This record gives sequence, structure tokens and C-alpha cells, in this order.
Amino acid sequence: MTEATERFFESLPTRAPTILGGLATGTLQIDLGIDHRTEHWLVRMRPGAVQASRERGPADAIWYSSAALFDRLITGEAQGLAAVLRNESTFSGDVVLFLAFRRFFPNPPGTRDPREVARQAAGRRS
Repeated sequence: MTEATERFFESLPTRAPTILGGLATGTLQIDLGIDHRTEHWLVRMRPGAVQASRERGPADAIWYSSAALFDRLITGEAQGLAAVLRNESTFSGDVVLFLAFRRFFPNPPGTRDPREVARQAAGRRS
């Protein structure tokens, strides 16, 4: 497990109040494959709160990813939904949990809010 992945999961509880409004309640198990082993994270979500631990357990959803892909997700170099659609990772269970969890990932580098781009374009036309 990379240090960046460890820091990402450690940061979830402090970031949850701003990221998880009333989106999801449930438990997401994240299985990260590295070499010939799998490391597990259990993420319990409720509105405004997250608990993450390094364990397996009963879960409402399970998401499998390679550790290398997960490292790209936490840096914004890859997108979770696109990875699932390309079959680079797999997901089963309550899809709302996956959709809520992916909000913890950063936007791709260089991404800008389209509203800000429109404001800047309007300012140049004035």
C-alpha cells in the first residue's frame, strides 16, 4: 500500500462533512489488488461522516481496483466511473455508495469550473 493511499483514507473523516451531504448511507468495501494479494478497506458512510478501517466485513457494496489504478484516482489522473465502465475495476452492490465515494477523488489536473470559465469569457467581452 502506498503512503498516498494511506493518507487518502486517513483524510476521509475530516473531509466528509463538506463532501457527503445526504448522499449515501452504508458500507463500501474497497479491495485493492497489489502483486498477488488484496488489501481491504471498509468505509462506513452516513451523511456528513465517514469511518475507514483496514478490514473486511459485511458491506452493502464492494469495489475492486488495482492499487496502481487507485493511486491514479487519488491524484486525479484517472476517473472512477470511467475505470468501471472500461472494466479496469469492478463494482457490485449499492451503486449510490460508489457514486458518493468517488466525490472524494480530486478533479483531473487542469480542470476548471465551467461557470468560472463562462464568467471570465463574459468579462473579456465587456
